[in-house]
Amino acid sequence: MLTHPTFDQLNQLGLFGMAKAFGEAQASAEAATLTHPEWLALLLGREMAYRHDKKLGARLRHAKLRQNALVEDVDYRAARGLDRPLFQKLVAGDWIDGHDNLVISGPTGVGKSWLACALGHKACRDNRSVFYQRVPKLFGELVLARGDGRYARISRSLGKVDLLILDDWGLEPLDAQARHDLLEILEERYGRRSTIVTSQLPVEDWHAVIGDPTYADAILDRLVHNAHRLNLTGDSLRKTRAKPAEKS
Repeated sequence: MLTHPTFDQLNQLGLFGMAKAFGEAQASAEAATLTHPEWLALLLGREMAYRHDKKLGARLRHAKLRQNALVEDVDYRAARGLDRPLFQKLVAGDWIDGHDNLVISGPTGVGKSWLACALGHKACRDNRSVFYQRVPKLFGELVLARGDGRYARISRSLGKVDLLILDDWGLEPLDAQARHDLLEILEERYGRRSTIVTSQLPVEDWHAVIGDPTYADAILDRLVHNAHRLNLTGDSLRKTRAKPAEKS
């Protein structure tokens, strides 16, 4: 255990990345060859990397992404009609800065959730806040939140996050409360934040899921008109791959 006073002082100041780098450098034979500016650059570089990794870890924990997906691992060879130029444009993240939305639709198993989570992970790496939730679970949690006083806090959180991922939209029709909740969430986010929605249903079938025509028009106006679209096709990737990879 290193007991050098500088090591202790760095830890006391909360400069844990610098402290670790200092300890490793002290134990290295190459340390004697470093100039003072090189020492400082080494310590500062490690402290910045430590803080970046710590913040990224916190963002990923908050995001609760369903899958550990990376945009670097996207399989463009899979026969599912993925628009490669559009997806690579989405990876850059300018659409999030512009507060646009994204709809990923297609049959089960073609990788909708995986792609959404990959974009969510990239957004976290780009220092953006992200939150993932399956739509059926979200509405159930909002019902419970009304009963225990958490509704206002959860609603504010959903409204503020830079990128909200709503997965598995359209599995079942919305009741009156779910329609109201969804409209409130989207109204708070419209023009201010970005939302990803994944669904097995094409957009033209969403009116029937929402149910009430007035609510349907209002919800789709806030969600779809400024949305990029990835319309996937083909058979389930689960049937064509021997090992787990992208999943819907």
